[in-house]
Amino acid sequence: MALIRFETTPGRPLPLGATATADGVQFAVFSRNAAAVTLDIFATPEDGEPVFEYRLDPDRDRTGDIWHVFIAGLKPGTFYLYRVDGPYKPEKGLRFNAHKFLLDPYAKALTGNFVWNLNDARGYNPASPEGDLSFSTVDDAAVMPKGIVVSDDFDWQGDRPLNYPLRFSILYETHVRGLSMKNADVGHPGTYKGVVESIPYFKELGITSLELMPVMEFDEFENPRKNPRTGERLQNYWGYSTISFFAPKGMFSSSGSLGQQVTEFKEMVRDLHRAGIEVILDIVFNHTAEGNETGPTINFRGFDNSIYYILDDNKRFYKNYSGCGNTLNCNNPVVRGLIIDCLRYWVIEMHVDGFRFDLGSILGRDQNGKLMENPPVIERIAEDPVLRNTKIIAEAWDAAGAYQVGWFPGGRWAEWNDRFRDDVRRFWRGDEHSVQAFATRLTGSSDLYLRDGRKPFHSINFVTSHDGFTLNDLVCYNGKHNEENGENGNDGNNSNFSYNYGFEGPGTNPTLERLRNRQTKNFLATIVLSLGTPMILGGDEFLRTQRGNNNAYCQNNDVSWYDWGSLEKHADVYRFTKEIIAFRKRHPAFLRPEFYTGKDASFNAIPDITWFDARGQTPDWAKIDKVFALRIDGSKADVLSDRDDNDCFMLFNASSDNAIIAVCDAPVGKKWYRVVDTAAEPPEDIFSPGTEVLLSPQKEFLARPRSMAVFISKYVY
Repeated sequence: MALIRFETTPGRPLPLGATATADGVQFAVFSRNAAAVTLDIFATPEDGEPVFEYRLDPDRDRTGDIWHVFIAGLKPGTFYLYRVDGPYKPEKGLRFNAHKFLLDPYAKALTGNFVWNLNDARGYNPASPEGDLSFSTVDDAAVMPKGIVVSDDFDWQGDRPLNYPLRFSILYETHVRGLSMKNADVGHPGTYKGVVESIPYFKELGITSLELMPVMEFDEFENPRKNPRTGERLQNYWGYSTISFFAPKGMFSSSGSLGQQVTEFKEMVRDLHRAGIEVILDIVFNHTAEGNETGPTINFRGFDNSIYYILDDNKRFYKNYSGCGNTLNCNNPVVRGLIIDCLRYWVIEMHVDGFRFDLGSILGRDQNGKLMENPPVIERIAEDPVLRNTKIIAEAWDAAGAYQVGWFPGGRWAEWNDRFRDDVRRFWRGDEHSVQAFATRLTGSSDLYLRDGRKPFHSINFVTSHDGFTLNDLVCYNGKHNEENGENGNDGNNSNFSYNYGFEGPGTNPTLERLRNRQTKNFLATIVLSLGTPMILGGDEFLRTQRGNNNAYCQNNDVSWYDWGSLEKHADVYRFTKEIIAFRKRHPAFLRPEFYTGKDASFNAIPDITWFDARGQTPDWAKIDKVFALRIDGSKADVLSDRDDNDCFMLFNASSDNAIIAVCDAPVGKKWYRVVDTAAEPPEDIFSPGTEVLLSPQKEFLARPRSMAVFISKYVY
């Protein structure tokens, strides 16, 4: 292929990445230990040979560890890769190979219009008996995605991140593709535009924030397994295997994947914001798609393996705290810089409102893999001035035993609270001696968060997430059914605290289905009305099922895709979810920014919360079993805005028997009105404002098996 000539000048070392200007493109990449760096420009995404190559001069085109060049005449849309030469000494942690074409770690878009073959990008010869100690001389440009030069220009029409306070937020975790692939009312299913077309649904449901599963570029075809039932190739559906942290996934774009994905992502964010809905991204800084020593050389390994990864004492091997082959060296100053640059980019240029950090405890490991007391990168994220109002949510554990729920460092971090998930599941399953733990979760998990200035809203309260059973499956299966994942059922969590109520899988018995529906409503009401920040798994509001698969990471099919026909089939559960969300929003008692004290906070001689056993007495937590009640004082419920609210009485019966529960006196001049009874037939399971039912008699309530009820106090006119 004939080479094209361009004029080059040294350019500048910052910013890193490819920056388009009016006159050309500035390129800058980091490599400390490289001997030579070559920049290659390609005419098409599938090209195996460049049309222009430039070997950077280490004397002219290098400042410190940054290699940089300005190429006049290039424009946005240019395809590019690098080659980096240097020592190939795996036992010393060095894996340079100039035959391997590398993605810019700061690339803002990748060519996503063809299926890559990254297994052919290995820096060694897989047929050699020496394995990864061998050296590959095969050029791999044709099978690699290319970086795309992107312009940051976009008409945001005045948009800014919404940055709702956590206590006013209701999170909805979903997958860009799975959300709309089977929605006949969406014209661009499985795409960013499909998310935009779903906005009326989100508005009606009442959620405030979309928490999107990974949208940073990944290779969905990296999974080599096949479905043993169908023989179909399995995929990386979830996307927890990042290739490029700055690049939105091209195959999620309806308008094209040669740079158009950036514009379509921005349009999605702008339109969601216009509708009052935040965008939170699930981000995977714990590992990359390059895997262990047998994995491909895509970018980080080829630019400076020993800087980007935590290596074993024998530097040929990788420490694996992620369970995915490698661990990003997050507290190396260079990697810290990349993480901060990445987060700032998504906030400044893409306008996102927050991040959920997958296996966030890895951010707290030092360069030898040990957990640190004050990890620099965690503190830096929390205190970064650009990110100051951005939501930062940690999955506060990793795959190597670190567990920091309630103890995640850095001050203002919120956390996925898996203790909430498990304790709520145990209680509603009817486990013995689960009431006290459930009551603690219901009131903000003070045992975890009442320290270091943290608040109830730092607890992200969830019962289901992408990782595990859906809510429907939680009440339909005693065990996981993951055989179609091709791992002989060995994958996925075995501790699900689920219960099928006598029949494994979907049933047709009306009594069984009513009980299961009641339990889903119990779970949904508990999530939404607990003190903290509620998170709902997308589709749970209309009983989405994964057929008992609790680890559907590889199922890019109708196992994972939302069946929107279920919305009509389970309209009662959807209506209940919508109404319970609206109820939370109306009542500041459920949005309070502080923990309960059990004391009078409003000078009316009534504690902010009072607990009761079934007889209306102060409970003995060591003896109470499955049935209890509580009263919330609505006076000054929101101390920040000095707003009063209705008093609230809630009762819970997780037993399999009816329970007559004493009801405390309503405030003087008021009566208790029923808002929720999960055991009642729709539409009397939940009432909209002004239609609540007067409790009669006021002194007691018959709580049917496995149900909860909510009452508010109102004046009687």
